[in-house]
Amino acid sequence: MTKVPQGFDCSFLNDEEARKILQVLERNEELQRAEKERISKLQKTKRDIRWLQGVTGEWFEEIQRKKFCNETDVSQMLKQPLTHRLRKGMEENDPVELQTSRSKNIFSQRNPTSIPSRLSFRSSFASLFSFRKSRKETSKLQSLGQTGCDGHTPSVSVRGTALQAKIYSSPLESQPTDSATVPKPASMREGSTVPPWDGSLLEDEFFQGQTLFRVVIKSLSPKELVRIHVPKPLDRNDGTFLMRYRMYETVSKGLKIEVLYGDEHVAQSPYILKGPVYHEYCECPEEDPQAWQKTLSCPDKEPQIEKDFASFPSINLQQMLIEVPKRFGDERGAIVHYTILNNNIYRRSLGKYTDFKMFSDEILLSLARKVLLPDLEFYVNLGDWPLEHRKVNETPGPLPIISWCGSLDSQDVILPTYDITHSTLEALRGVTNDLLSIQGNTGPSWINKTEKAFFRGRDSREERLQLVQLSKENPQLLDAGITGYFFFQEKEKELGKAKLIGFFDFFKYKYQVNVDGTVAAYRYPYLMLGDSLVLKQDSPYYEHFYMALKPWKHYIPIKRNLSDLLEKVEWAKENDEEAKKIAKEGQLTARDLLQPHRLYCYYYTVLQKYAERQLSKPEVRDGMELVPQPDDSASLCQCHRRRPLRQEL
Repeated sequence: MTKVPQGFDCSFLNDEEARKILQVLERNEELQRAEKERISKLQKTKRDIRWLQGVTGEWFEEIQRKKFCNETDVSQMLKQPLTHRLRKGMEENDPVELQTSRSKNIFSQRNPTSIPSRLSFRSSFASLFSFRKSRKETSKLQSLGQTGCDGHTPSVSVRGTALQAKIYSSPLESQPTDSATVPKPASMREGSTVPPWDGSLLEDEFFQGQTLFRVVIKSLSPKELVRIHVPKPLDRNDGTFLMRYRMYETVSKGLKIEVLYGDEHVAQSPYILKGPVYHEYCECPEEDPQAWQKTLSCPDKEPQIEKDFASFPSINLQQMLIEVPKRFGDERGAIVHYTILNNNIYRRSLGKYTDFKMFSDEILLSLARKVLLPDLEFYVNLGDWPLEHRKVNETPGPLPIISWCGSLDSQDVILPTYDITHSTLEALRGVTNDLLSIQGNTGPSWINKTEKAFFRGRDSREERLQLVQLSKENPQLLDAGITGYFFFQEKEKELGKAKLIGFFDFFKYKYQVNVDGTVAAYRYPYLMLGDSLVLKQDSPYYEHFYMALKPWKHYIPIKRNLSDLLEKVEWAKENDEEAKKIAKEGQLTARDLLQPHRLYCYYYTVLQKYAERQLSKPEVRDGMELVPQPDDSASLCQCHRRRPLRQEL
């Protein structure tokens, strides 16, 4: 019979209970002996060291060591929810002891480290701010009764630009927020009490390795009820969390956002967003565009915009009215002619394939709800390929067609793709993967990712077929598959058809291969936001943010014919730390470039530059129809503008 472990007190048990517990301990000892024998046999085999770490459980021991610093006293690892639950029965008998326990389970807020962050801007469905867990010793983590492995305690700090109340006096609703962990999605009304700690959250805490935070959002006015949805936070696995919330009505006085650990404020909480604060569908545009741009901290210059408009010092609307329908508006065309006048949006379709106008409509309407747009008349190409290939020195010269993708041999003015735009507007609706949800689902940590390059996609380019062939010949380096055949249907039997997998599962692999589709692959920004290393095919096509990315700093370049792909994968495997560094640099840069407010800034700047170059006043042309603002009867809008918009509205 197994001996009773030293310090194990059985005196409070009856004989039957003690016998059963000792049987469990004996069985545990048996299993431990068997496991040691299994591991001993495995270690004698000459197998790959990483494979051995996986099957022997060494990977878990390493993670456990880093997380708990080899702490053997389980009582010191208990976090507040369980402590609260265990002590609940003691409250009547020993209130002093309970109070002492609570005092040990809080973050001290002395000298919190803060990296300023933008907390508010009205994006489509959500508001966003982010918090970082820092290793800098700014407060003692008394709640866990332990220090970090480096002797320091984790702290939380806000990222971004300075949080100043004046930022929020414009109609920018708070945008997806970025905070630490909120226990569960909730709608919180002003004056509501904070929900009690729930012991069911313990599993998430231990297995996700997160410290439990919660966010309380309420109106600054005690008379205002606030309907706000707060979904589960997104853990970016680098000490930062994205926290989003969606408003359903106007808040006149403003919002108070509290980030709490237990009952204590952390990360310089609370934050004040001066009102009025509007929800996404509230039509209440800021009349001062410069103030709006300043609020969003829009960049002074966008290199791609400067480059695009260098070819168009002036824009002749009459010339475009004659030429565009003739050149691009035939029955196979995909052009929409827009006029924005007095902040109203009008359009007419030119060509048969204009269904994607819903994407250009929704971003223009969203902008018009937030800021007074300039009057202008322009043409949007809804197709994949850029259209204008005339050279600047030709006669007649090029026309400023607006497209979602550019190329080295075209002159189109580029906007963020419909995919990125819709992703920004889709945030928090949860129907598709968006630029924010990707950041909270980047797969296992770097050390636990599969050391292969990965690709899944349609057969929209021949190089993708080459990828599959390379994969068949080099399965130890590359896992590539075609999920749908359209252009090369005769190749399906030879190459096979791969099963569809969720995009989040891409990030189980260390290396992502980005190969063009019909034009630039619109998955590229999503791959960059993951924490895998992107190997990008050399391409004549580009999106609006490519100019900010540098090879070997943000991604690994590969030749257009993919002849050096395997060589680059081998390099990445042999230079793991450098590969990890490049992946992280690319991820951080993409996070900055693809923030929702940056996309709104980019769109507005393009429209502004275009309007400044028009040689005549825009008009509502024959055949144009008004694009109405959506009617969101579920959300209450109360516009608090001091004066009405321009009289002609």
